[in-house]
Amino acid sequence: MIRSDDWLACFPELSGLTTEQRTRLRERSHLLEVPAGTAVFAPGAACSAYLLVLEGSVRVQMIADTGRQIVLYRVRRGESCVLTTAALLGEEAYAAEGIVEVASTAVSVPRAVFDELLATSDVFRRFVFAGYGRRVAEILATMQAAVFHRVEPRLARLLGKMPVPVTATHQEIAAELGTAREVVSRHLKAFERRGLVRLGRGSIEIVDRPGLDRLAATAD
Repeated sequence: MIRSDDWLACFPELSGLTTEQRTRLRERSHLLEVPAGTAVFAPGAACSAYLLVLEGSVRVQMIADTGRQIVLYRVRRGESCVLTTAALLGEEAYAAEGIVEVASTAVSVPRAVFDELLATSDVFRRFVFAGYGRRVAEILATMQAAVFHRVEPRLARLLGKMPVPVTATHQEIAAELGTAREVVSRHLKAFERRGLVRLGRGSIEIVDRPGLDRLAATAD
């Protein structure tokens, strides 16, 4: 279990902070234990703190008025949330939602502390903007794949990365790919006809992994 006085060890990039800055971060920040299924932020909500994940996973996703979803990224151990950073820097509300996938431990850094360190610490500033840059690149890659790449090879690649047997629902898979559930169901049935998978009630069995891998490679 991570204690409130040693969470900074999860972020080696912050080791260059001065003793005073480290003490201020530890004393003013709040250690949070968040159960699975919790919505840590939602579209339109105000942002008042900088979020750092110590253990677990937070899924950040957008949901259209039609109900279609797309998973933008996940925040895991030692990572920050780019939407939180953007909301703090731009003084804007959240544009997506963050859902805790598994019980998670996180640190909430108050806006006042975030603003102060951003203005006075090169180490903290580099940490914030390096994480921001990585996430923006990841989101752009996700959107590019959703818009310009064929669903079939992307679906094959995603299935190859999932634990077997695959128990994710067609809707959950569609959210990962940024497409509609009906599209995923249609392609999975095509995969089954080709002998790549076997569809069961609540599960997807991988039958021909080499064939699935060859199909996934066509996405490159």
